[in-house]
Amino acid sequence: MSTVTDVPVDRERSWLSWWDGSLRSLLFDLAVAAAPVAGELYSHGGRLSDTSPLAIGTLIIGFLALVVRRRFPFAVAVVVAAGSVPADAVIGMPQVGLFTAASRCGPRGVTWIATAVHLLALVPKMWVWDSFPLGAVASLVVGTVGVPLLIGLWVFGRRRVLADYREHAEQVERERELLAERAVEAQRREIAREMHDVVAHRIGLVSRHADVLAADATDERSAELAEVLRSTSATAMSELHEMLRALRDEADPEPASSSTTGIAELVTGAVRSGANVQLDMPDPAPQVPPEVGRAAYRVVQEALTNAAKHAPHAAVQVAVRRDDEELTVSVLNRRSPRGHAVALPTSGFGLVGMRERVALTGGTLHTGRTTEGGYQVRAVLPLDAV
Repeated sequence: MSTVTDVPVDRERSWLSWWDGSLRSLLFDLAVAAAPVAGELYSHGGRLSDTSPLAIGTLIIGFLALVVRRRFPFAVAVVVAAGSVPADAVIGMPQVGLFTAASRCGPRGVTWIATAVHLLALVPKMWVWDSFPLGAVASLVVGTVGVPLLIGLWVFGRRRVLADYREHAEQVERERELLAERAVEAQRREIAREMHDVVAHRIGLVSRHADVLAADATDERSAELAEVLRSTSATAMSELHEMLRALRDEADPEPASSSTTGIAELVTGAVRSGANVQLDMPDPAPQVPPEVGRAAYRVVQEALTNAAKHAPHAAVQVAVRRDDEELTVSVLNRRSPRGHAVALPTSGFGLVGMRERVALTGGTLHTGRTTEGGYQVRAVLPLDAV
């Protein structure tokens, strides 16, 4: 659709390139070219019979020349100057032509040549005078040559100044964006260093302690839990390294497992650690856009973490459903049979993070307690809004 509609627009812009690509400029040039013609006709009462053939030819040539003055400023200035030589030529066209040459070409050789041609075109007009009074000559030269030349040069200079200001402003904006990018990059690297020095060190200690615990376990259940602890810390270390790499290299911080296919692994890990979690999801896992898959994965991960902290040993039901328009993720935990929560440190940003992730996909998140005293997290993620 876009390809079909773009072709006429490009053709129109190419056709209007003579007039700075603007229909308004074309209409303005037509009005400027028609004004001397209308003035000449008005001076003769609108009757062409009272106008000499030479003046009519001058009007036609001058009109056509002024219409294309933006594309050929020097040629137009010379043509209208030559057309003003006849005594009954139209006044106004030479001034517009000289102004166009000066405003388009600036203080260059072609402008001075066009000025000289206009000065020479004044000689036949003054040759018929009985005398050459200085005041009349000066007025004629200043009014017909000096004023349009100076105004044209002023317009050219103003355009150059505005272009320089615009270029300077764009350069300042590019430098500002570059400095901001450098500041963000430096901040990302500083965060990566802090995370590596603090978090990675602590997770490494947990992993090593889990290895020792697994080696010294006195029964099978203790060895199994130690292995779960070691596997979980290894996974956390791997994901942390992915995040650190993303902070340093601006890569995708999400590992490949952060999708609907990784939800089954989350549930399996929770079950191995002793949690009572059941998964209701089609096999194979629903195929969704990467952004939706990552959001669903993180919602389930955070909901299972919250259930383990606030309702340990409670039954948890994880449901994932996909239709043609949306993906629905639900995590429901019953009331904890032991009635107490695990005293684990919390950041307070779990629900906030879930809401932000879901909002980025255009979805909705509902959280709250159920009538049975449990807690439910339900996210609806649209598949066509990403």
